[in-house]
Amino acid sequence: MLTQAPKGTQDMLPQDSYRWQAIERSMREACALAGFREIRTPIFEHTELFQRGVGDTTDVVQKEMYTFEDKGNRSITLKPEGTAGAVRAFIESHMYADALPAKLYYAACPCFRYEKPQSGRLRQFHQNGVEVFGAKDASVDAEIIKLAMDILKANGIDGLKLNINSIGCPNCRKAYLEKLREYLRPKLPTLCKTCQERFDRNPMRILDCKEDAPKLTDAPAMLDNLCEECSAHFEKLKGYLTALGLEYRIDPRIVRGLDYYTKTVFEIITDTPDGGELTVCGGGRYDGLVEELGGPATPGIGWGMGIERMLMVQDIRGIVPAAPDYLDAFVVTLGDDARMAGVKLVAELRAKGVKADLDHAARSMKAQFKYAGKLNVKKVVVIAGDELEKGVVKLRDMEKSEETEVPAGEIVERIANR
Repeated sequence: MLTQAPKGTQDMLPQDSYRWQAIERSMREACALAGFREIRTPIFEHTELFQRGVGDTTDVVQKEMYTFEDKGNRSITLKPEGTAGAVRAFIESHMYADALPAKLYYAACPCFRYEKPQSGRLRQFHQNGVEVFGAKDASVDAEIIKLAMDILKANGIDGLKLNINSIGCPNCRKAYLEKLREYLRPKLPTLCKTCQERFDRNPMRILDCKEDAPKLTDAPAMLDNLCEECSAHFEKLKGYLTALGLEYRIDPRIVRGLDYYTKTVFEIITDTPDGGELTVCGGGRYDGLVEELGGPATPGIGWGMGIERMLMVQDIRGIVPAAPDYLDAFVVTLGDDARMAGVKLVAELRAKGVKADLDHAARSMKAQFKYAGKLNVKKVVVIAGDELEKGVVKLRDMEKSEETEVPAGEIVERIANR
């Protein structure tokens, strides 16, 4: 067990980490273009934050959170998602007093859920996400959806389908929930235990149950019971999406798994080779969450996108981004004086932005060349006793198998310029 990663976790090894970096880089670049700024929150929060924010009727809170008591007998939870922590930070820092909207993003945010590990679903996973506070118009809903689509496509994930829905607001949802309960009441004995428990507190979550949802295809839809404001918001969203050239499908069954959502909810889906579908991004509005957690009434919206899920889709589709060169140059030395000169040369190359290294294992020259070959280094600089006396070094082009003699004082600029 000592040399095995805990169940539901995985290592990201050096030969694969560049793929993570590419996904993070595309996230940062796209968000910067749209005026988003980065936020980083702790990986653990007070448990009450998620009970009140995410909702104590959700699977996340009821079954999946990593919760423990710290040495001060405080209940602490490793964060299962990114939004609640961002809202807490927004309130605590009084960001609501700044210029709004506040457009925030996080990249490779670690999250934790205790659930059965399976393909694309881990107990420790990492999310890219955005949160926007203080923007009530549906234009921002469309903007962040477009942003998500652009980021996915930038990472080779295309063939995307956008599904949207509106789950209303507290004003129109109250009457709808009564109507839904009337529909569900006679079916209650046939529903799973979890859905039976949700009947009184949050019956909409029953529509999201993997086990019971297929039985409820004729359930009343929230879309047919929206108030005037929510209906107008949804119509605007559709108009903005059309203006952005985004095709969408209205799916009245989308509820999303967290209690804080209002109005817009959406999912971005991609096909799998076996004919199935995989959700690669999901999100929506949470206009009451800031107020629920103790801040001023402030509209909010956001989405989350799992990095491991994106990598899995890339693997399924055979998408392998080109790996960057590990090193630009390698310095081979022979003798103590040459090694001293090699250490100095490597430092000078790095100062010029050249990725450079030399042997630190006291290998023979032959072994040093073999090592450089394994690293796929294109340029090798050779420093030996004879060259030191003459004030020159040898520059070998490993691809062309060509070697030239270069004055020692010119080698840094020669490599840097190439």
